[in-house]
Amino acid sequence: MEKKIIRVESEKAERLDYFVALSCKDLSRSYVKKLIQDGLILVNGKKLKSSYKVQNGDMIEVQIPEPKKIEAVAEDIAIDIVYEDDDLVIVNKPQDMVVHPAFGNLSGTLVNSLLFNISNLSSINGFIRPGIVHRLDKDTSGLIMVAKNNVSHRNLSDSLKKRDVKRVYRALVHGRVKSDIGTIDAPIGRHPVNRKKMAVTDRNSKAARTHYTVIDRYEDYTLLELELESGRTHQIRVHMSYIHHPVVGDPVYSNSKNKFGLDKQMLHAYKIGFDHPKTGEYLEFIQEVPEYFKGILSKLDKQSK
Repeated sequence: MEKKIIRVESEKAERLDYFVALSCKDLSRSYVKKLIQDGLILVNGKKLKSSYKVQNGDMIEVQIPEPKKIEAVAEDIAIDIVYEDDDLVIVNKPQDMVVHPAFGNLSGTLVNSLLFNISNLSSINGFIRPGIVHRLDKDTSGLIMVAKNNVSHRNLSDSLKKRDVKRVYRALVHGRVKSDIGTIDAPIGRHPVNRKKMAVTDRNSKAARTHYTVIDRYEDYTLLELELESGRTHQIRVHMSYIHHPVVGDPVYSNSKNKFGLDKQMLHAYKIGFDHPKTGEYLEFIQEVPEYFKGILSKLDKQSK
């Protein structure tokens, strides 16, 4: 059981759950509420409600239970393998597939499928994320690297950290982007209120840069190619929302009208390029956007003529 002690040093009377969530950046507000309900957050040694307004000088004790261990199991789920050798696999991940299991979502993930279809996977990330070097959001389709041994995993991870991996995406966004090319240079961190979201913020954030090029413009939309210089959580989605051109179909960062009735976002990992982790040979792979994506672009083409 991990224990944290927080001393309130503010005259501002904030709700207990809100104050603890702000003080413990790794805890969501909903999880904090659960800890309070379970009697694992005490104020001056007493159990209080989430609505309690903290006072200057209060001593808050937060007890965080050890996470329960879960292990991924192999499942007979077909996957689109674009490339495979003794050291790595490149997979075209479908939209709607989670990369690795988590509580509440233990099956049907890419990892479950990899365990069934690939004989060897790296073990650096433990039982729950074997082979996973980097991730894509559930609703983002496209190319993802998977390591088959620990040496390859370390080398690919190092390449990512050094920004030596080329990652290019295709996205349909709301509105007509004016500049043909551009760079969004804005730090990303956890949203100050909604802990499940990310945001452009100067508080507890990391540098993030996204380069974009306009491929095509339609009446109310723009098709972009985007290249990541950094790899923050939800980076493209956050950056495009920040410049008021959110990704079409994005359920979290777009408040724009979804006239296509999409239950998915139009964001696709289109290209990935890197030096092979063993041979050093440069490899590059391209995967065209999925059929639903092509269908909407076709409709927009016809409307614009």
